[in-house]
Amino acid sequence: MAEKIWTKRHLRKLISEGIVAMPGVPNASMARQVERAGFAAVYISGAGLANCTAGLPDVGLLTLNEVVTLAGFVANAVKIPAIVDADTGFGGAENAARTIYELERAGLAGCHLEDQEFPKRCGHLAGKRLVPTDEMEAKIRAAVAAKRDPDFLVIARTDSRALENFDGAVKRANVYLAAGADAIFPEALQTKEEFRDFAREVKAPLLANMTEFGKSPSFNVQELGELGYRMVIFPQSAFRVSMKTTKEFFRGLKLAGSPNEWFDRMQTRKELYETLDYDPTAESWPGYQSR
Repeated sequence: MAEKIWTKRHLRKLISEGIVAMPGVPNASMARQVERAGFAAVYISGAGLANCTAGLPDVGLLTLNEVVTLAGFVANAVKIPAIVDADTGFGGAENAARTIYELERAGLAGCHLEDQEFPKRCGHLAGKRLVPTDEMEAKIRAAVAAKRDPDFLVIARTDSRALENFDGAVKRANVYLAAGADAIFPEALQTKEEFRDFAREVKAPLLANMTEFGKSPSFNVQELGELGYRMVIFPQSAFRVSMKTTKEFFRGLKLAGSPNEWFDRMQTRKELYETLDYDPTAESWPGYQSR
């Protein structure tokens, strides 16, 4: 537990010093690859968990226990901080408090809660509905009060740009900050000017979502840092790449009846074992205990 407390504190230090890039992963093996690539933190995508592990759309169908279990696998597979998409907090204010308690216990460094009604929708799709501002405010207050470690990051996400325009998003964000949120996640801003102006009007650590094929323009990490953002997530990039690749592989396997032509594009057994910190010649595997 001491190591994970340090991790939460470390994440706050990182975002106080500059922008932190967090690739999104749906599982612990990919999280290990993120860590090996030199990233300082990792993001656990709610869409990724639903799509990759359950074969479900991102509409809030996973339960709290399922998300805690899956996110906990990721958080405990790496030594870098991990934050997770906690959707709407799995219910009302009391449920949001329970969500924080369970995620913190599982080793996460933070999470974000959104102001959509259940069932939620992807932030870059139409058909979303927002809860009243005071309802989300109460949820944030309950979530913050449930923290045992003050360094656990409660990020308030607002989807109001699509329904209440830019000014509504700014207004809600400042209410959520007053309720105790540690950071703000403005979903689906639509222009560079909106990203810039939001950072000017909301004085808090801000998280930018660089999901592909959505409503927001694509910026690199340096550009977002210059615009005033402290965190950037790439929630589904790795999953999309892997899904396109495996689709092509399965088609090739069906046609050829053998995976031989793909050998040079596969992770080798040795590379996999290195990712898992596994030595098959050792009498026991100490990897889990060392983390």
